[in-house]
Amino acid sequence: MIFKTFWRKKETKEDKKADIEIKTDIFKYRTVIEMRFTDLDMMGHVNNAMYFTYMEIARTKYWQHTIQWDWKKTGVVIGKAGINYIKPIYFGDKISIYVRTSRIGNTSFDLEYIIVKTINGEEVICSKGKTVCVVYDYATKSPISIPERERNKMIEFEQLKKV
Repeated sequence: MIFKTFWRKKETKEDKKADIEIKTDIFKYRTVIEMRFTDLDMMGHVNNAMYFTYMEIARTKYWQHTIQWDWKKTGVVIGKAGINYIKPIYFGDKISIYVRTSRIGNTSFDLEYIIVKTINGEEVICSKGKTVCVVYDYATKSPISIPERERNKMIEFEQLKKV
């Protein structure tokens, strides 16, 4: 049985094409992810929860490579995480993740991710993700301002405008 509402005249459609036409050339950091057999589900593709683990691995590598974040001094917690699944990843696929800082606020910043697999020398976009990272003081259990050193490293690496 189909119900029609009278208050909505036009059906809304998700723009799948916009998700697929993601440009990786704006990303300055890319890393390879090693797939494990345990990452697969019963259907033979990477389980959807593993994508968040892949984003975590890439995020850690990104911070070590680009920012040299001092974890002993300043913590970071994830305030929000989201992902759009576009294509499945199967066992044996060669996967990489692009990571970039897209927004820097006072106590938080956004990281964007694109997970790709390489097929016949071409990159195929499998998912697009985003996390809101909150700089956190574990002693006071509260958010704190992004340290100036780390902020400047992010701005310099991503070539963002200072706010």
